[in-house]
Amino acid sequence: MDNLYTIYKAKAAPVPIILSVPHSGTKFPKELKNQYRKRMRHQIDDTDWYVDKLYKFAQNMGITIIKANYSRWVIDLNRDPESAPLYNDGRILTGLTPTTDFFGNSIYSKKEYMPDFNEINRRLDVYYWPYYKKIAELLEERKAQFGKVLLWDAHSIRAVVPTIREERFPDLILGNNDGKTAHPKLIDSALEGLNNGNYQVSENYPFKGGHITRYFGKPQHNVHALQLEMNKLVYMDDRELNFDKERSDNIRKVLKNTLEGLIGVCTAL
Repeated sequence: MDNLYTIYKAKAAPVPIILSVPHSGTKFPKELKNQYRKRMRHQIDDTDWYVDKLYKFAQNMGITIIKANYSRWVIDLNRDPESAPLYNDGRILTGLTPTTDFFGNSIYSKKEYMPDFNEINRRLDVYYWPYYKKIAELLEERKAQFGKVLLWDAHSIRAVVPTIREERFPDLILGNNDGKTAHPKLIDSALEGLNNGNYQVSENYPFKGGHITRYFGKPQHNVHALQLEMNKLVYMDDRELNFDKERSDNIRKVLKNTLEGLIGVCTAL
């Protein structure tokens, strides 16, 4: 199904990086659309707003971008397909097929619309695995050309989500599952680039990278993966509703510098 995702092809000579944006989608399949509360559907609070817009510059660097079109409320592409928890510290995260938003509000208009075992498996087959399959194809293309490849999984989050932690999130959180998903030189390069700006940078806390990073990151097979979780105030207005040009221009400089460094390191590995 071509409408599951959008591919923004590289506009320059290809480099060994693929960029994934799994949580910026706002669409709902026709067969599910009317099952959600109308008010909730028109204000999808858990969306990584404008992340695809923020990273559009990467095309001019030779990076191909894949962006999911459907909302994470249909199925969360960054959760374990068997609903295994990504963390065991008591934090509350929405599940593979969420029934509430991050604040615990029900997103379905009726309880009978909440997906059962069969519906969850259907959504995995129809919406989840095709995204993974396409990422795998894009990575394989670059790996065939360069001998190695890096997946950069791009996310954003509200400044404060009390169900996860009381404090404000750091500006930039690099996830590599405690060093398991990428070569140490790539991790060091990413941290160096991200720290080359006026932002608070954290590594693997409070996020270590979700299922996409952990699934694809296999350094022993020359496939590396890093997740960047970004505080929405870094590129949006103070209400976290609108794209902020000045803020986004500032973080783009840091992101561009970071990706340029990663291209060099990945090519030399």
